Amino acid sequence: MEPDLDSDSPVTKTSVSYIYTPGYIERCDSLSKVTSRASMVHTLIASYGLLKYMRIVEPRVASMEEMAMFHTDAYLEHLQKISEDGDDDDPESAEYGLGYDCPATEGVFDYAAAVAGATLTAAQCLIDKKCKVAINWPGGWHHAKKDEASGFCYLNDAVLGILKLRKKFDRVLYIDLDLHHGDGVEDAFSFTSKVMTVSFHKYSPGFFPGTGDVADVGMGKGRYYTVNVPLQDGIQDELYYQICESVLKEVYASFNPEAVVCQLGADTIAGDPMCSFNMTPVGVGKCLRYILNWELPTLVLGGGGYNHANTARCWTYLTAIILGKTLSSEIPDHEYFTEYGPDYVLEITRSCRTDQNDPHRIEQILSMIRGNLKNVI
Repeated sequence: MEPDLDSDSPVTKTSVSYIYTPGYIERCDSLSKVTSRASMVHTLIASYGLLKYMRIVEPRVASMEEMAMFHTDAYLEHLQKISEDGDDDDPESAEYGLGYDCPATEGVFDYAAAVAGATLTAAQCLIDKKCKVAINWPGGWHHAKKDEASGFCYLNDAVLGILKLRKKFDRVLYIDLDLHHGDGVEDAFSFTSKVMTVSFHKYSPGFFPGTGDVADVGMGKGRYYTVNVPLQDGIQDELYYQICESVLKEVYASFNPEAVVCQLGADTIAGDPMCSFNMTPVGVGKCLRYILNWELPTLVLGGGGYNHANTARCWTYLTAIILGKTLSSEIPDHEYFTEYGPDYVLEITRSCRTDQNDPHRIEQILSMIRGNLKNVI
């Protein structure tokens, strides 16, 4: 079934840039933690006929100078060195966070530079007013620090994208809907009032990265420009959207952003191996639609998502939300069709997981956030 154009879509079909080349997707498929995920996402988007509604933009590879806008020269040089020789036993690697969750594999520098370059390409599209929304689904690696890999993230393309946007837009809002706290992005901008970071995430003892308490609000000139929304297992679409809308309404009114970067990790979705939140793409889509209705230049990134079929379902659905399209329930026949069994439909069913979020605690968190945002000038 051909998708229908939704008349109340916040964007038009000519206002979306989609960062893609076959070579870029192939490069992203090489990351061991998400092997072939980029291809699954892209081919599902393509099989639904969505590509013709977007401006396809070829990404470029980030230069060393561009990556050094955030990352240290020493870290970049070491990452390049171990990437060229594939030496996973280099004694210096541990101090740069290269190991268990960020293995020092051959070619990893080229992969990271490709993703960073794609996000920078997307940001440039927004700066040049070539689109209202720019999409880089293989991006969104939000844990990397300036001199350290972390949580499957080698370079922080989200930070680089924000820094690029800051060359044109005075105030940039970063919204993170991944299961995990966006610690790398928060750390990068914790001392500035020019970038506000807002992260909705699981916050529980022993759960990575272990940061993101509601009391963490930034430092120095950046105090109160960090917003953390800590949540517990089992949260579903309705409550998640209520919380998201409540927080973002206050954030928008107090910060008055000029551009938005949105990280939409799909590890919140039911069926993900993280077994934490109990969301569906519909709930995330409502949050995204709320953000799009601001009609600001918006950079859309991926992130986590380790059930690859569900991640492809989610990001394809969100692409349709951006385009104002309604998709058929039946997954179209394509290269990865068999991965979507046994039902072969776009919809994702919630699990039976109990919602562990206490309503009283949620109201406490929202009250604290409202109070903190009153201090934003």
